[in-house]
Amino acid sequence: MHAVVWSNNCLTLLNQTLLPAKVEYIDCYDWQRAAEAIKRLEVRGAPAIGAAAAFALVLGARAIAGLTMPEFRQKLADTAEALQQTRPTAVNLFWAINRMMAVLQKLPEQADTLAAIAALEQQALAIAQEDKAVNEKMAVHGAKLFTSPVSVLTHCNAGALATVAIGTALGVIHEAWSQGNITRVFADETRPLLQGARLTAWELMQAGIPVTLITDNMAGWVMKNNMVQAVIVGADRIALNGDVANKIGTYSVAVLAKEHGIPFYVAAPTSTFDFTIHSGADIPIEERCATEVTSLGGNCVAPQGVEVFNPAFDVTPHPLVTAIITEFGILRAPYNQAISQLSKQCE
Repeated sequence: MHAVVWSNNCLTLLNQTLLPAKVEYIDCYDWQRAAEAIKRLEVRGAPAIGAAAAFALVLGARAIAGLTMPEFRQKLADTAEALQQTRPTAVNLFWAINRMMAVLQKLPEQADTLAAIAALEQQALAIAQEDKAVNEKMAVHGAKLFTSPVSVLTHCNAGALATVAIGTALGVIHEAWSQGNITRVFADETRPLLQGARLTAWELMQAGIPVTLITDNMAGWVMKNNMVQAVIVGADRIALNGDVANKIGTYSVAVLAKEHGIPFYVAAPTSTFDFTIHSGADIPIEERCATEVTSLGGNCVAPQGVEVFNPAFDVTPHPLVTAIITEFGILRAPYNQAISQLSKQCE
C-alpha cells in the first residue's frame, strides 16, 4: 500500500484522513486537486508531500502544454508558488519544487513544452525513486543503533504513509525489529489529528510489529516505569545547528526522554535539512484550523467560541537530540559541524 503513486498521467494518493476506518484513494488529474490534498493532510509526511508536489507540477505542466515556452515557464512558476503555500513547515515541499523548477531552467532555449513536460516527469519519478532508496539506507544505518532487544516510543507517523516507501523512523523500526532488536513500539496518539493512533498503530499492526497505543500525556509515565528504552521520530525540517521541527508534542517527548536518560533519535533524509537556516528559531511553524482541536471525529468537544492555539509543529532544540539518522549515516553533536559536512556531501 503506497501513499503516492504516479500512473498514466494521474497522481493517486491514499486518503490518510479516512484511515484506518476506510481505505480510499484520490485520483488527481490536475495540480489544484493535488494541492488541496496536501493542504487537507489527505497526503502528509514531509517526503510524501515533496513527491506529491513534484507530480503536481507535472500535472500543471501538462495542462498548459499549448502555451509558448515563455508563457509556459511563467505559468508553471505561478503553479510552483501556489504549491509552496500549501504547507509552510516541511522543507521537503520546497526542496522538491525547487528541484523541479531547476530542470525547467536548465532546458535549452530551443526546447518546446513537450520536451519540458517529459523532463519534469522524469525528475518527479527520480525524486520518488530516490526516496525509496534513501528510506532503505536510513533503515540500515538506524538499525545499528539497536544492538539488543528494547522497546521504543515514537510520536506522530513517520512510516510508509509519510514517504514513498518504508518510512523514516518506522523504516528504522522495521529493520531493527526484523533483526530482533526491537520488541515493542509505544505509539503516542498524537493530538490533535491522531496520526499516531490512526496511522502509526495501523501501519505497525499491518506489519505484525507489536504496538501499544498510549495518549500523549502518558509518555512520561511509560518512561518512568522503564517500559521504553529509546525514542525515535521523524522530522519536517532540521536547521544547521541540529534543531528539529516535527509534529507538535515532539519537544515534550524529547524533554521527558532527557529527564529519564533515554536516547532520543531523529530519522530524516537530507531533503529534510534546511542548509539555509541557522537554528530552529528560523523555522516557520504552521498554525491550523481551531476545529482540529475543538472537535473530534466531527463531534464538538469544547465550548463554542473558545480561543484556540493550534500549531502543527514544535521545535526540539539540538541538545536534546542524541543522534540524527540519515541516508549517509549517523550524525552526532556537534551538529553544526556534522550538518555542514553533510551539506557538502549533497552538493
